[in-house]
Amino acid sequence: MPIKAGSLAPDFELADDSGQVRKLSDFRGQTVILYFYPKDDTPGCTTEACSFRDNYSAFLNAGAAVLGVSPDKVKSHLKFKDKFSLPFPLLADETHQVCELYGVWGEKKMMGKTYNGVYRTTFLIGPDGVIRKVYENVKPAEHIAEILADLA
Repeated sequence: MPIKAGSLAPDFELADDSGQVRKLSDFRGQTVILYFYPKDDTPGCTTEACSFRDNYSAFLNAGAAVLGVSPDKVKSHLKFKDKFSLPFPLLADETHQVCELYGVWGEKKMMGKTYNGVYRTTFLIGPDGVIRKVYENVKPAEHIAEILADLA
């Protein structure tokens, strides 16, 4: 079951693209954009990540940290981050435990096949750790404008 706005964001620990363990609670006191995406270096995920990159200074100016989460391995994240010069951490949720915790892991269908994967979802988390807004079924090309409007 997905987490709703008004709930306290569950804390977690995941390794980032450099292997450093990051905790959500380490970002307490600042706004966090926590975005879940299916897979490194795929068209939609690349569009979304590059949009965050291209607007990164606006997020910083708004006092917000950006954290990307997918089930890819640390090594994959590093390659993806380097290839597209992404300035924010990518967190490796290889067991999809955090995806499940946030309710963004489940059955998907594509081209007649059913499989389990990540629902592209973003959480806007306030400095107090409370989820301010949940963006579901994110459209990678349009998503950033929505978040920036909500941060204004």
